Amino acid sequence: MQTLPLKFRFCPSPTGLIHFGNVRTALFNALLAQKLQGTFLLRIEDTDKERSKSEYTEALMADLHWLGLEWQEGPEVGGNNGPYWQSERQAIYDNDYQRLGLHAYPCFCSDEDLEAMRKVQRSQGLPPRYAGTCRHLSAEEINTRIAAGEKPALRFRMPDGEAVEFIDLAKGPQRFLTDDIGDFIIRRADGTAPFMYCNAIDDAMMGVTHVVRGEDHLTNTPRQILILQALGLRVPQYCHISLIMGADHTPLSKRNGSRNIQTLRKEGYLPLAINNYLARLGHYYGDEQFMSLAQLAGNFDFSHLSRSAAHFDEQQLLHWQKEAVMQLSPSAFRLWIGEHSAQFNLIPTAKQELFLKIIQPNIVFPHEFDDWATRLYADTLPLEPELRDVLMQAGKSFFTTAIEAVKEKDVDYAYLQQQLKETCNAKGRALFQPLRVALTASLHGPQLEDILQLMGSEQVLHRFAAAATLFNAEN
Repeated sequence: MQTLPLKFRFCPSPTGLIHFGNVRTALFNALLAQKLQGTFLLRIEDTDKERSKSEYTEALMADLHWLGLEWQEGPEVGGNNGPYWQSERQAIYDNDYQRLGLHAYPCFCSDEDLEAMRKVQRSQGLPPRYAGTCRHLSAEEINTRIAAGEKPALRFRMPDGEAVEFIDLAKGPQRFLTDDIGDFIIRRADGTAPFMYCNAIDDAMMGVTHVVRGEDHLTNTPRQILILQALGLRVPQYCHISLIMGADHTPLSKRNGSRNIQTLRKEGYLPLAINNYLARLGHYYGDEQFMSLAQLAGNFDFSHLSRSAAHFDEQQLLHWQKEAVMQLSPSAFRLWIGEHSAQFNLIPTAKQELFLKIIQPNIVFPHEFDDWATRLYADTLPLEPELRDVLMQAGKSFFTTAIEAVKEKDVDYAYLQQQLKETCNAKGRALFQPLRVALTASLHGPQLEDILQLMGSEQVLHRFAAAATLFNAEN
């Protein structure tokens, strides 16, 4: 059989916004395609007519673009294997149904019949699978029922007493007994193709060489291999990646931490923060340095995929977000802040570039930028009781001394420290904490010297004076 160019695919169902699990699958496929100089294909599996919506398709494509996961074949870019929406490929599926011959048979069992069958099997401790009720209907019986107006589904006839074996690129050798699987539906009674069938057909028809997907699809693989073999179509290599679990050791969901990409973007997460985090969920990198997409791809390897479940860790995601912020160029940082900030206008024009430079290492999200803009330039700041206590312990003379030092030498931090040490015998935390609280209503943040430069003498004097008035209120 002729060797095909390598091709990886991502084939989401547009029934909602894409979240961590979807995105990690897309990311792994995109990274492998880039590393192995293959094609990354996007296919939209929109056969769920009731839940699939065009706005979800548009949103998922926008999210992939934002993450930098660009496909080389599929919607928007085209290719020779389209259309790339399953809803437009029914004629292809119908043609292949005709070629299955004795590998398939019509099934007239109703949903009620099937549920009763499963109920009996469960009561006997057996796994629920189709009992083969319609497997041996004669051609005459079939024609009579169809003539009477019954609309059958179509089932794939599993071979008896065989095993389906394949090498999973993540999990190693796999073996499934056909007798344990049972005949399954490949065409619904309304004529449409379910996932099990059309997903496999499309992979083969589009030249997909590697199917990299979640391990929840592992039991689908023997069924899809048999479909492709029955039709004489090429079987791709399969790789089933571990699922992402929440901290409670259950599959990641909204309940235990999963968010969609649009929500993360609105929160201010950066694309490379998400990529660096997800690339390490279920895949090991020897280098824990922050990487570009090209570097993540270059260091990605099937042999580094974990067979055990990956666990979502919010703190790790925050770590990569901070790393991503630090990697931004000054212009990119300003653009990112500009997309989210509501308080940028508080910063004096002459101080904006310096403010951006000083604040960048001190924030993880844009709302923290706004917080610091407010802390440094708002007229007044609310004081928490414990912060007020810090000021009161310093004493009024601390702030009158600070005021005189600024009046004498402007915002000269070295001189300010010297005066407070000599006049008030303040040192260590007793020196730094009252200054921080008076200036920013916080015990943490950028270097005090930088804060003084950003605020300027007029604002600094205003804040020291406000601190000194606290003692007037106490008397």
